[in-house]
Amino acid sequence: MTPFFKIDSRIETAADNALNRCKEQFADIERITEFNQLKVQKAFIDNGISESHFVSSTGYGYGDRGRETLDKVWAQVLCAEDALVRHNFVCGTHTLSTALFGVLRPGDTMLCVTGTPYDTIHGVIGITGEGMGSLKDFGVKYEEVPLLDEKPDLEAIFNAVNIDTTMVYIQRSRGYELRPSLTIDEIEKIVKTAKSKNPKVIVMVDNCYGEFVEKREPLEVGADLIAGSMIKNAGGGIATTGGYIAGRHDLVEKCSYRLTTPGLGKEVGATLSMNRELFMGLFYAPHTVGEALKSAVFISALFDSFGYATTPKYNEKRADIVQSLGLENEESLVAFCQGVQSGSPVDSFVLPEPWDMPGYDSKVVMAAGAFTLGSSIELSADAPIREPFYAWIQGGLNFHSAKICALLAAQQMLDKGLLKGI
Repeated sequence: MTPFFKIDSRIETAADNALNRCKEQFADIERITEFNQLKVQKAFIDNGISESHFVSSTGYGYGDRGRETLDKVWAQVLCAEDALVRHNFVCGTHTLSTALFGVLRPGDTMLCVTGTPYDTIHGVIGITGEGMGSLKDFGVKYEEVPLLDEKPDLEAIFNAVNIDTTMVYIQRSRGYELRPSLTIDEIEKIVKTAKSKNPKVIVMVDNCYGEFVEKREPLEVGADLIAGSMIKNAGGGIATTGGYIAGRHDLVEKCSYRLTTPGLGKEVGATLSMNRELFMGLFYAPHTVGEALKSAVFISALFDSFGYATTPKYNEKRADIVQSLGLENEESLVAFCQGVQSGSPVDSFVLPEPWDMPGYDSKVVMAAGAFTLGSSIELSADAPIREPFYAWIQGGLNFHSAKICALLAAQQMLDKGLLKGI
């Protein structure tokens, strides 16, 4: 297969067979990628993007036309009234937190309708971390609707929403759960269910890992506010930091007051030479997401052929870039992540080991040899060390580099006598 890496011939044969199984899925991904690339390209053209939009600003950043136009481009791409795209969102959790604190007020009720949200948002809501300044500390009430058979329970959502429900919160991606990520069609059903009970309720979607996976985004099916990270799908592997919030103008404006200060909002904020990479990241995002999806489909097909549980299956409809593998025990889980790391372009010499990662309730092993630290659109594989010992794989800047990492992961497991099916 390659003169550069030593891969057992049995793994090479399994990889060839997996690629043949993926042809139809790859063709579907190409069609979606082309649609989204053209959508982004049209937004650049409609907004007259030029070299002048990449100029840096300092200090207060007054009149930064690049910053202002970037918001307009993102708003058009996401079918939003307004957008807030900034390099000073430090991560996805910070972006989500800014949106939640920007919109919710003391006495309001936030209802999460996709079960308990991702681990790092617990401290924001107040599920953990008493006294840290959470929404709970500021008098915002939190309720949730559990999933039913790993799907949103529309009847329970209808019963839970009432006139006092301020926000319905949807987590599109699975996080460290095995439930399927939500398709846009499923999000549309939740929106219709919630708004049929309370037309004024704000529907917010954590859109992380979901951008450009389908032809539509949550705002197109009635969501009021979405947020995501620029070092995941939205930044295309080019943006080195940042996040975005998009949706109704009045809600985005409130979020901007939380990010900066009331009365100033979006009008300030030096861009510090970041405009170019944020524009370029968006331009590359549809293609990069397509490569990540191909990588996930291939990994699913390959490890399915070895006899491991995979979710989603290689031929299932996808709603995000995340692929989960049931590796059955801690040793296989760690070996898989170490194999992925060994093929990474950055820090390939590092040997990942489980550690107490901030924001998580158990040790986590993480393979992430990335050009941008923590980037989830570059290939990464991580997992909490707890039963049922699943690995969560995200990203892949290009399919071919992700493919060799998957083969090296299988090789590492084989070398340790852990790989099934061979």
